[in-house]
Amino acid sequence: MFSLISGVSRRAPSSAYAAFIGRISAALPATSLLYNPATSSTNMLEQKRFRWTKAKKKRYARYDRRQQLLQQGKPLTKPPYYFPKDTPVENADDKQHRILVAREQDEEYSKQIAAKFAEQQSRPPVLRHHMMGIFMSDRVKKLFDLQNGNQKEVVQAQKQLGMELFQLRPGDTGSSAVQVVALTTRIQQVQTHLTKHKKDKHSKRGLDALYVRRRKLLDYMERKDFTSYRQVVKTLGLTRKA
Repeated sequence: MFSLISGVSRRAPSSAYAAFIGRISAALPATSLLYNPATSSTNMLEQKRFRWTKAKKKRYARYDRRQQLLQQGKPLTKPPYYFPKDTPVENADDKQHRILVAREQDEEYSKQIAAKFAEQQSRPPVLRHHMMGIFMSDRVKKLFDLQNGNQKEVVQAQKQLGMELFQLRPGDTGSSAVQVVALTTRIQQVQTHLTKHKKDKHSKRGLDALYVRRRKLLDYMERKDFTSYRQVVKTLGLTRKA
């Protein structure tokens, strides 16, 4: 086929395109966008030519395939994840039942945390420099008391006690819940620092980075282990800001 507009040889269009041109030529008058021999050469160059794109080819091929299925009496193919409108929706549990189950789980977990905390309180007090399990006199024990330690040692001891409440096994430092507790301890420490040094912009930037790290860990726990996520959020008193 030779194009009068571009003056170059082009491949003949498919049957779907020919049918499309036929429908448009029947609907439009003779002086429309289609070629008319009576028009001058100037108007012929100004005419618009329909572009035969890949998307248009796929659309007309899909239309021809559906028409063939209708003619053969076969059912039309459905899109993926298609559900008919009359499909009944079944809920496993109603809202009230879910609230009761969540409340029972919270009470059970509160008892577990209280038992772990009581077990920590029954232990001997934490001493500086990991001087635990060693027999020493009262005078020497006072030297290693946390009251005589600096702020870093106190925060480290509190962080260790908090991580023990969420450990899945002895010595666990990598689970998501334990990491959230460690980040929360660090966040509280930086917040205390910023209350005294309000113009410390570098620490403020580091605090924002800690917020993002904790938020990502909580999002991961919410996707993978929602029960642990609820337990950590309830225990630490965290709230999601809109």
